[in-house]
Amino acid sequence: MDYLPLFLQIRDQRCLIVGGGDIALRKIRLLSDAGAMIRVVAPAICSDIRAFLSSDHHELLEKAFDEQDLDDVCLVIAATDCQQVNRQVAAAAGQRRLFVNVVDDADAGTAVMPAIVDRSPVVVAFSTGGKAPVLARLLRQKLETILPQGYGKLAALAGGFREQVKARFSHINDRRYFWEKVLAGPAAEKAMSGDLDGAQAIFEQTLLASEAQKVGEVYLVGGGPGDPDLLTFKALRLMQQADVVLHDRLVSEEVLALCRRDADYIYVGKKRDRHTRPQEEINALLVELAKEGKRVLRLKGGDPFIFGRGGEEIETLADEGIPFQVVPGITAASGCASYSGIPLTHRDHAQSVRFITGHLKDGSYGLNWREMLDPGQTLVFYMGLLGLPRICQELVDHGRDINTPIALIQKGTTKNQKVFTGTLGTINEIIAEEKVRAPTLIIVGSVVTLHERLSWYKNEATGR
Repeated sequence: MDYLPLFLQIRDQRCLIVGGGDIALRKIRLLSDAGAMIRVVAPAICSDIRAFLSSDHHELLEKAFDEQDLDDVCLVIAATDCQQVNRQVAAAAGQRRLFVNVVDDADAGTAVMPAIVDRSPVVVAFSTGGKAPVLARLLRQKLETILPQGYGKLAALAGGFREQVKARFSHINDRRYFWEKVLAGPAAEKAMSGDLDGAQAIFEQTLLASEAQKVGEVYLVGGGPGDPDLLTFKALRLMQQADVVLHDRLVSEEVLALCRRDADYIYVGKKRDRHTRPQEEINALLVELAKEGKRVLRLKGGDPFIFGRGGEEIETLADEGIPFQVVPGITAASGCASYSGIPLTHRDHAQSVRFITGHLKDGSYGLNWREMLDPGQTLVFYMGLLGLPRICQELVDHGRDINTPIALIQKGTTKNQKVFTGTLGTINEIIAEEKVRAPTLIIVGSVVTLHERLSWYKNEATGR
């Protein structure tokens, strides 16, 4: 982030506005809504500002800015139509370590004024960092239409129950479960529609009937191949409500960033022959955390049921009587092939596709190579980069044409995606030359020849 989003309590605090025209007036209105005492400094102050700040709480100083105007203020806004003056104000405020917003010149200041959707006490503020203010305004218009005014009433009603809920539930997780239940139920509907008495009655009934949660739940969620836009709505919802997140190496940073920020994060990633935690220990940890009453997110790259050991994990959960949900994700084969312009099946090239793991549980191969010889079948190898020389040799030795096309998709669907193509006979030289690294998906078959013509995804690293 270029800026830290932060809501300031400035009620009855002195704030300085340098500028006396329409631009300054817009900022003055925002500060006034937040209860600030406002000092305006400008050689000429328009009549609208004078009328708006007629209270004795405010100061109107009709003069040029000088450093003494910064005395006893907590926030500064430079809102003149002169860049030189604005930057003079910013420099003086910076020397005093005061946050300063420079209108239409974000780089000159240390704070930006966000676009705001006000449903007090619910306030949504967002910013483009001064890069695209018109875009911020358009986004605000969208949010204004999808956030009903009733959210303010609902928040105020919930605020009145906070102490009662704390007294009822000693554990923070139990309080969180209560709030999630009540704020998405009938009480919320009544509050949103204006029936505050009815909403309060349901709040009270729900609170009396609620009990501390004895056993939690596990969410086994597929995080997809890397692009966060490929997540399902259900995956996002569960990612946002989990108390603990156990995540794999193949979960992208962008996907992980969508989980609840205040959750506990535990890395349980694996590389070939190097496991942070053995699988049996991960299984036991899921059970242990759930029995503590926590909602546990087991977040896996791709799909948890395709070479993700998801089946082993929910077997343990089922044996221990732990509730669980499984949310499928887009598996690497589908995501990487799509983002590379390589259809896994095509009437002119392949009528079937086979997913194959590049190594088995004990690290050895036990594959039926003769079943992989059909030129009308696309082969997709997961976790096969290290063993690719042997894979290519076995396919050729068992009768697959040495000129069969092959593609390697490194970090597929992400901003760092790279695609390397060759044949069973040449691909190992390409790996050595290009220094291909895991995670890499391998696709074997004539569908690879469609890559150049059908490739559509442009990554940030190479532009291709």
